[in-house]
Amino acid sequence: MSKYLSPKLETVTPYTPGEQPQDQQYIKLNTNESPYLPSPAVVAAVSEHEVEKLRLYSDPACTDLLKTAAVHFGLQPDQIMPGNGSDENLFFALRAFCDETHPLAYADITYGCYSVWCELMHIPSHIIPLKEDFTLDPADYYGLNETIVIANPNAPTGLALPRSAIEGILKANPDNVVIVDEAYVDFGGESCVPLIDRYDNLLVVQTFSKSRQLAGARLGLAMGSASLIADLNRVKFSLNPYNINRLTLKAGQAALEDTVYFEKTRAAIVDTRAWTKQQLEARGFAVLDSRSNFLFASTQEKKGGELYQKLKKKGVLVRHFDAPRIENWLRITIGTPEQMQIFLNTLDKIMEE
Repeated sequence: MSKYLSPKLETVTPYTPGEQPQDQQYIKLNTNESPYLPSPAVVAAVSEHEVEKLRLYSDPACTDLLKTAAVHFGLQPDQIMPGNGSDENLFFALRAFCDETHPLAYADITYGCYSVWCELMHIPSHIIPLKEDFTLDPADYYGLNETIVIANPNAPTGLALPRSAIEGILKANPDNVVIVDEAYVDFGGESCVPLIDRYDNLLVVQTFSKSRQLAGARLGLAMGSASLIADLNRVKFSLNPYNINRLTLKAGQAALEDTVYFEKTRAAIVDTRAWTKQQLEARGFAVLDSRSNFLFASTQEKKGGELYQKLKKKGVLVRHFDAPRIENWLRITIGTPEQMQIFLNTLDKIMEE
């Protein structure tokens, strides 16, 4: 740190992204990216003609993308706001609905950026422990009188609540915003988008990074009542009005329109997840019932950190967290069947050592 850093930032612990090492080729199962290429429609949309337009600013209103998204999700364009990845939408939401006197409630084991943003913006955190089996009890969130964020399916556990459980939380907190982070919903979760017209305190955030193969394009959508989206736009246009670049706008629109490719690749990941889970359980691993594009697994034979390190040395990257409750668990992204077979073969060699 330099001597010029604001004292208020000295205590902030930045988020640690998944490794992106360049020292060798890895089977990369650590950052929940899709193993499949973007839709051919996306490749066609990001044409040389569009690249030439990069000298011009992008449409700050994101008009064409919003029209396509509104049709896709059964909403109105003024009920949707695109963000530079779902992270930006979540950050804008915390800036809009929380402050030094309005806390954010979230689980103790969940997406790590929630706590980082609270530190950065001096928002009090109300951390609510998951149950011993890593499930979330909706009753713990009833009547909090606080802004709430729930990753559903959760990360890194992959567990999901049914829509009815989220609805119960919405009903129990009518005067506060409930943010549902649906980054992984397309792999088996139950989206809360159908509840938006019934609850003006619901904000749903989704991403194009996982099920639409656009992690590098940085695109997410926030969806809610027109008044909530107006609040987010108030933040956006006060900070970064041209937040989505021209090529990402085109890519996102094409990805939404190519529903056939979306269903094909989504189903492939779900099938590979089920097979990998069965294979791990046959090897004595405990594996949670994931509804995401990853598995959360542990074994009593080796510590999580040791297993992570040995896999990395043999060219397979997975994600390990050193938090006390989950230090012996690994989060394993679902790749292609061929990648998962290599992972399992490597795992077998390590377990035999």
